[in-house]
Amino acid sequence: MTKNRIGLVIGVALILIWCLLPVVWIISLSFKSQAAITNGSPGFWPQAEGFAGWQNYVDVIQDDQFRRAILNSLGISLIATLLSVILATLAAYAIARLEFKGKKFVLTTALVIAMFPVVSLVGPLFDMWRTLGIYDTWPGLIIPYMSFTLPLAIWTLSAFFREIPWEMEQAAQVDGATSWQAFRKVIVPLAAPGVFTAAILTFFFAWNDFVFGISLTSTENARPIPAALSFFVGPDPFNRPASLLAAGAVVATIPIIIIVLIFQRKIVAGLTSGAVKG
Repeated sequence: MTKNRIGLVIGVALILIWCLLPVVWIISLSFKSQAAITNGSPGFWPQAEGFAGWQNYVDVIQDDQFRRAILNSLGISLIATLLSVILATLAAYAIARLEFKGKKFVLTTALVIAMFPVVSLVGPLFDMWRTLGIYDTWPGLIIPYMSFTLPLAIWTLSAFFREIPWEMEQAAQVDGATSWQAFRKVIVPLAAPGVFTAAILTFFFAWNDFVFGISLTSTENARPIPAALSFFVGPDPFNRPASLLAAGAVVATIPIIIIVLIFQRKIVAGLTSGAVKG
């Protein structure tokens, strides 16, 4: 084995350890009993006396607050993803195909919004949502999620639309298709990898968000999973149930892992197809 290959193997191993160590650690905590964690059980895998098995997962899933949080996260994330992708697709197509004044300004503004610090908007949104009556509701979270994911989705999709030959749309119109039919039946299917990528990025942002979820909710009516986990205090408020929190975090991560494993090829294709033009 050459030195370069040895270096590559060592580098990959270090990266895997660095990335997977927190995952292994939190899975280990989820199988430990609370007493073992309180007493400082050493090692990754719990000892026999401190092994709780699947009981932590059963307790978390049976918790009404956690089940409600799962429902909230699924509903809010899916609705925000659907609306964001629809709006981003229409906006990106207009930016890629049409010539109008201020196009560069629109793209620059979208990029600035995507980079805007989320924390700085929590206070104004809190007051505005209370005034409008959408505080602690699904729309109160869907709107900010859409606002912060639309710019990135527009940038991603506009790159795909620019790569699609204009002649294909014109040929469809020559064959009798309307502009809307050509867009829906020709352009959108060709840009499917970009649409899929935009949907995945939007869903991940909405599912993993904590700042908006903890700041724009006050009850279980709309509180998502990341915010709900912070309210797991257990019977002793001075001794947080770390094992239950770890089990809840693992359960909350499972949908993301499933999506990545099932659609990993489409995700990679969507992220790379629009990277190089021509």
